[in-house]
Amino acid sequence: MREWSQLLSNLVSHHRPHNYTQEIEAYSRNFINNAQLAVPPYMNPAEKLSQLAEGTDEAGKHLKIKFDHGTTTLGFQYKGGIVLAVDSRATGGQFIGSSTMKKIVEINDYLLGTLAGGAADCVYWDRVLAKQCRTYELRNRERISIAAASKLLSNMIYNYKGMGLSIGMMLAGWDKRGPSLYYVDSEGARTPGKVFSVGSGSIYAFGALDSGYRWDLTDEEAYELGRRSIYHATHRDAYSGGIVRVYHMKPTGWVHISDEDCKDLHYMYQDQKQKGLN
Repeated sequence: MREWSQLLSNLVSHHRPHNYTQEIEAYSRNFINNAQLAVPPYMNPAEKLSQLAEGTDEAGKHLKIKFDHGTTTLGFQYKGGIVLAVDSRATGGQFIGSSTMKKIVEINDYLLGTLAGGAADCVYWDRVLAKQCRTYELRNRERISIAAASKLLSNMIYNYKGMGLSIGMMLAGWDKRGPSLYYVDSEGARTPGKVFSVGSGSIYAFGALDSGYRWDLTDEEAYELGRRSIYHATHRDAYSGGIVRVYHMKPTGWVHISDEDCKDLHYMYQDQKQKGLN
């Protein structure tokens, strides 16, 4: 038996190409450095990958694959901090893949990220960002600022612009400068702001959010505004639904406020409407 295994080992090593190890390293770079993904071996990967999509890009070039996305996430800043509210439905076209997807990622005690777009893309890069933020904290003995964290994420994603990533994230946190809210997407955009809503249901969420938003909201009013805005989006957008999650970013860190089924919210709001309470 030992002779046979030795012979087999010799045959494999004899026929193995000299660049076998190099090929493994080239095509699985993210196992060594998770901030660097392997790309197809083209001179211009973005140009080749764009030929596989359907529709047209910004330059009017024909694309062959069309990705369906559906979600509703929102975040707004007010005098009491930042409120984030999201739904929990994950879809692939008209197929509902999950009704309990957690679309708020707890990066650290003072930083939250929301997911919109491709679930795998968003979750992967949020985990990479969590590692980068922790590494910064260990090296510098202080937490990374929200501006720096959002810039890190934007720079990492920008390296793969045009290669098929689908990401629309919000980063909300509190540092020594106070509360900060940023929007980062796979096109390289990085935008600070006070009010954001991202996803297929965002136009419906903005309808409720804009009508009720004020800087001097109380905490309970802010929670209810976020909850109601997501509910209205889930009611009108077929790609949004499930559980409405609400988080509050405070000077002491984030607090998980509530998880409520949008079906229960529907009957509650209908009951209030019939009683003339709203």
